[in-house]
Amino acid sequence: MGIARIFRRLGQLITLTSCTTLVTLSHAAETQPLQVAAVSSATNRLLNLDQDKIELASVSAAVIDARTGAPLFQKHADMVMPIASITKVMTAIVTLDAGLPLNERITFTQAQRKANNNYFTRIRVDSTLPREDVIRIALMSSENMAASALGHTYPGGIDAFVKAMNAKAAELGMSQTRFVDPTGLSEHNVSTAGDLALLVRAAATYPEIREYSTTKGFTARFKKPRYTLRYGNTNVLVHRKSWDIDVTKTGYLNEAGRCLVMMTQIQGRDTVMIMLNSYGKRTPIGDAGRIKRWITTGKSGKISDSARHYQRQQLKQRLPEELALN
Repeated sequence: MGIARIFRRLGQLITLTSCTTLVTLSHAAETQPLQVAAVSSATNRLLNLDQDKIELASVSAAVIDARTGAPLFQKHADMVMPIASITKVMTAIVTLDAGLPLNERITFTQAQRKANNNYFTRIRVDSTLPREDVIRIALMSSENMAASALGHTYPGGIDAFVKAMNAKAAELGMSQTRFVDPTGLSEHNVSTAGDLALLVRAAATYPEIREYSTTKGFTARFKKPRYTLRYGNTNVLVHRKSWDIDVTKTGYLNEAGRCLVMMTQIQGRDTVMIMLNSYGKRTPIGDAGRIKRWITTGKSGKISDSARHYQRQQLKQRLPEELALN
């Protein structure tokens, strides 16, 4: 082999090695989990907030810095419990991942209503609504018939939809989560505050979910027959100028208590709030305010004696060993 050919061959090998190294580094950058180690001074301040100065009424809660994934506060965040209509966030994600036409009109059927155990709805059987509006009212107003319709009109039907929900949960690392229906009406839809923080961070990457879940009010225009229904957001905080909310969903079942998940900006930083199993309709809203106050001032304020009593009763049922520590 001549000298020129040898140098050409060496050049090819060096180029190939360099490319391989770049590809490997690029792949590593894509797959490397988000690290919390390298943090700014602002993040460091959040991580050093006094944990003894926050008190929440929710039985289980998690507060996460959305950018870094760093946990700012956790309270029984690994406790598995029913999540009620928080389920609908995953319902929206799975629907959007399928790439189905958002302008396609979905028909509401008696089978969908029966699957919801004939739970109350204002939607008329056999009427239609565009898929994007169905997702919107499922998220902003927690319309169960809408969530059911999304599941039943998924390619392969409701069984395929539920399977996709659990597959997506596994993909996101939600190891303590299980779904059995798209509405959250079943108490067998379970998760943890920690897992739901992953769900909310994922949901925030969908522009549609950011828009639909924070819509303040919406008039749905049905056909066959033609009629309209007015819907409002179940989270009153979207109406307050003091809150800048990116993603939100409420939930309620007797077995789950009052639930609220949000991603909201506090002092210019996206913060994930997960509040599960609260007593009283406004208790999660109060907890959201306490979290915001804690982050901005260092103190959350107190909770009521009735909320404290409710927590003890719930923990007695779910984690009897916790009582020995209090």
